[in-house]
Amino acid sequence: MEASFPERHWYRLSALSLALWPASLLYRLLAALRRFAYRSGALPAVRLPVAVIVVGNLVVGGTGKTPLVLWLAAMLNKNGRKPGIVSRGYRGSAAAPMAVDAASPVNLVGDEPLLLARASGCPVWIGRDRAAAALGLLAAHPDCDVLLFDDGLQHYRLARDIEIAVEDERRAGNGLLLPAGPLREPVSRRVDAWVVNSAAPGIHQPAFRMDLRGDNFRRVAAPRGSLPAAAFARKKLHAVAGIGNPKRFFDQLARLGLDCVNHAFPDHHAYTANDLDFGDCDALLMTEKDAVKCEAFAREHWYALQVEAELAPAFIDFILAKLNGLKTA
Repeated sequence: MEASFPERHWYRLSALSLALWPASLLYRLLAALRRFAYRSGALPAVRLPVAVIVVGNLVVGGTGKTPLVLWLAAMLNKNGRKPGIVSRGYRGSAAAPMAVDAASPVNLVGDEPLLLARASGCPVWIGRDRAAAALGLLAAHPDCDVLLFDDGLQHYRLARDIEIAVEDERRAGNGLLLPAGPLREPVSRRVDAWVVNSAAPGIHQPAFRMDLRGDNFRRVAAPRGSLPAAAFARKKLHAVAGIGNPKRFFDQLARLGLDCVNHAFPDHHAYTANDLDFGDCDALLMTEKDAVKCEAFAREHWYALQVEAELAPAFIDFILAKLNGLKTA
């Protein structure tokens, strides 16, 4: 599988990334000035009437934020809280804030919000103006007492109580900011907690490991029922992934003992049937995030791997302690 253009330059020091280093210094300065403007009050931030937890990352692209948001929503519910979820609705066409449900069109609301609405059991709202989307959610669900924001670490217009940064085995890449590297902010940026997806915690503290577990596949065209990974042994398999780190998905399939021809697509890729016409193929395997965009034209032999995040109980204890501290602050 050939590395994408950003991976060839953002996750190592290359001639191009070094040539772009002066531009990254300018980006760093502008990012720091913007953050200071909000923290100092020069630019107003919106404070919501409930606790706000932002899950984001310092690098461009996906690191596993959505599975973590689903895990947090489930754990908060289990501990008596009433969470709601807010997302920008990236790559969706909706302009105004709106609720997302299991039947929402993926091209309207975006792939990740639709996945969150189907899997979380929580109210989910989207909006380019995330503060307005949050207020819409709270008006529709007044019992909600904590909001989870899928992405938005750099959305300083929204005041937040807890910040969680997610990283994976790629860490900070070459350590440079855009456009020379993958970083949106310096690695020195402070957050309340780091979650490391499928890798040991690095230099940041406090840090918690997250693993994505699952070995069952659902048929994309008929969501009910599933097949174990063993059912695909000795089959002619192709796999696709349009996520931030496709290699992680392909490696997971390999650990399940599946030998696939792998096809990486850009994150949030809008698939067509022609994209997935691989000819000699007994089964096509994909992520759940890919599947929600392929249901309308899915074939009978297309399957999505069902995964869940797994974290130590210490992490939800950490989050609950932070939330409980807000009550008495």
